[in-house]
Amino acid sequence: MIHSKILQEQITNKIFDTKLKDIYGEEEAVLTVQRDRYRKAVAKYEELFGEEDVEIYSAPGRTEICGNHTDHQHGTVLAASINLDAIAVASTGNGSEVEFISEGYSPIRFPIDELDVTEDTKGTTTALIKGVIKGMQDRGYRTGSFKAYVTSDVLSGSGLSSSAALESVIGTILSGLYNDMTVSPVDIAIIGQYAENVYFGKPSGLMDQIACSVGDFVHIDFADPVKPVVTKINFDITSEGYRLCIVDTKGSHANLTDDYAAITTDMREVSRFFGKQYLNEITMDEFIAAMPKLYGKVGDRCVLRAFHYLTEVERVSRAAAALKEKRFADFLEVIRESGNSSYRYLQNVYSNKYEQTQPVPTTLMLSEYYLKDNGVCRVHGGGFAGTIQAFVRKEAVADYKNFIEGILGEGTCHVLSIRKQGGIRVL
Repeated sequence: MIHSKILQEQITNKIFDTKLKDIYGEEEAVLTVQRDRYRKAVAKYEELFGEEDVEIYSAPGRTEICGNHTDHQHGTVLAASINLDAIAVASTGNGSEVEFISEGYSPIRFPIDELDVTEDTKGTTTALIKGVIKGMQDRGYRTGSFKAYVTSDVLSGSGLSSSAALESVIGTILSGLYNDMTVSPVDIAIIGQYAENVYFGKPSGLMDQIACSVGDFVHIDFADPVKPVVTKINFDITSEGYRLCIVDTKGSHANLTDDYAAITTDMREVSRFFGKQYLNEITMDEFIAAMPKLYGKVGDRCVLRAFHYLTEVERVSRAAAALKEKRFADFLEVIRESGNSSYRYLQNVYSNKYEQTQPVPTTLMLSEYYLKDNGVCRVHGGGFAGTIQAFVRKEAVADYKNFIEGILGEGTCHVLSIRKQGGIRVL
């Protein structure tokens, strides 16, 4: 730990620039922003809790690359962490309370031994913190009181998993303060999912948490969701002359819970037809061979969504192999195919409840029209509203951003990079 006053001086004097460059890149403009952000976070901690020894932790947001809606069927996914993150200035508590303050939100305080699931805290940050602590305890890790000030630039509601970044940074704090950073990133991810499912009350998969906790590109096989097989792939898209753009289509996720749930329901209609629980238990050959009996027995949308799953897991393997073998052009083609399948077969680009409101297809149309051979775009994340993803040639990024923001509004196109690290103790 470093005393907060000394830490601010060292940040200002660029003592930690090597670490910041490793996380955020070497552009001086970016480093200037991050130095100021870190220094202000430590100063805010002092204002809230007083001057004392502290540490700084970070966990990134994530982007789904390929494997759209396959994790809940125990399939495979390709995801990646991004260079937007939640950072926490933290120290061990002086008593038996957790004190947690996130920028822009009311302070959270509760006794460390009061970790019961309660209806009144579901859907709150308090629930996530309690769930992570309990999940740590259940897995045999040490926990204790702590104080933390958190600030995040992971865009809320953008499909970049701001909640998973928060869960990962809480888990990393506990790993650092009480377990000498020995809690594995995958364990932190599983604990984060437990907190979100049981305490927060959201039935999320595990992809978000793994991508945020592990870092870089990650190829995840959920055949055994209790012990997912996670393969980290180090690949720098900037070396290929591309940048990652996430575009906010201005579509709201409100009232879309039924649309997301219907994907799982539809896919399981098909798996049940085969007497299986999940689609990962059947093959494409079995699916096609059964079509004479399957057709007309379950809804057509169920069949289409099952076809998406069965072809998407194959695309995930091809995309991961292309990255490992440095075949970026092949990778982009797989991403194009994946996006088309989500649009045509998975059908998660707009809600049938709001047929005249289609911001995702409209933004995809505009992007395809403008980019042509300068990039590939697709629906991002859960779909129906929210964001699209585009891999854009570096020389076309500025013009693409200007074009899209000229229609959707300033600040809607976010130019990102893939981050090598997941949840870490920075300083």
